[in-house]
Amino acid sequence: MTSFLSIRTDLRNSGADVVDQDVAVDGNLITSRSPDDLPVFCDTLVTYLVSNSIQEEVMA
Repeated sequence: MTSFLSIRTDLRNSGADVVDQDVAVDGNLITSRSPDDLPVFCDTLVTYLVSNSIQEEVMA
């Protein structure tokens, strides 16, 4: 996952694998670092939701 700088140490101490990237995707969890990353985060989220929607239609 990725997160705001001020809580990265807490996340690592809690067992998270923290990376310094605009967006991190781990299964259904999509995280970003800060509001500056919102454009990339939103694009990633929309792509993920559309992809899962298409998969559900195919499986139905």
